Amino acid sequence: MNDVSNCRVLVTGGGGFVGSHLTSALAVENHVRVLDNFSTGRRANLPEDVTVIEGDIRDTETVSEAMDDVDIVFHEAAMVSVPESIEQPVDCHELNGSATVTVLDCARRQDARVVLASSAAVYGNPDTVPIREAEPADPRTPYGIEKHLGEQYAQFYTERYGLPTVPLRYFNVYGPRGLDGEYAGVIGTFIRQAQAGNPLTIEGDGEQTRDFVHVDDVVRANLLAATTDAIGRPFNVGTGRSISINELAETVRDVVGTDVGIKHVPERTDDIKESEADLSDARTLLGYEPTVSLEKGLESTLSAEGE
Repeated sequence: MNDVSNCRVLVTGGGGFVGSHLTSALAVENHVRVLDNFSTGRRANLPEDVTVIEGDIRDTETVSEAMDDVDIVFHEAAMVSVPESIEQPVDCHELNGSATVTVLDCARRQDARVVLASSAAVYGNPDTVPIREAEPADPRTPYGIEKHLGEQYAQFYTERYGLPTVPLRYFNVYGPRGLDGEYAGVIGTFIRQAQAGNPLTIEGDGEQTRDFVHVDDVVRANLLAATTDAIGRPFNVGTGRSISINELAETVRDVVGTDVGIKHVPERTDDIKESEADLSDARTLLGYEPTVSLEKGLESTLSAEGE
């Protein structure tokens, strides 16, 4: 892993799921600031030795002040709920679209590298799986649309202003602190259902596939993106292996240690059928290699709850 050390760093959304893990990793050898309004993130997730700025990512003055004299910005702040983006597209545009442009523009004035959290949602229903970054973007939700917009602006800022930017397309991220709230997803739902002794609820036939990546691997990708020469273009961050939701349900039952049933309910409208990251470019240009298997990742996620 490339080292990020002795840098002045800003993490937007640093109190959230991915942001807090990233902040903890960076705080060991860097001077870290966190900008978060704590609407979903938690102060308790943060190390004691970081500077916390409570504020709104949509406010240009706040972002500018938080970014003063920093070297690297990790932009994690966002509306992360796809259903919420569908219900509130204007809010999604402000939080995920306009705020990202604000971050990029403030970073341009500081000459600070920006690593952006993007998403596999930019692909929509891909034509081919595994999905390479060259796959045409076809986002199906406001969340995916705004993430793609952020990538396009990042490319523009790199090409026009020479600002180093690296968007990372996260696939399905899970791990400690990610079982509840907006980022929980199907793994969080299954684990909570299994712990409560309830049937695991699968939407549709359960044959849809996903690439589940542990948050530790996502942090590793961010640190690599902070020093790579491959700027102005997106990279997939996943495991390069997919699993069906039916298989996931069985795996969660084994890890939790329960024999609860499985219940199928109607499929979600416009659900993505297949998703799996092609990591060729991430391996070659970032040096990224996922290290956490799904079984080990689920076990560590559950054990972290008892700490």
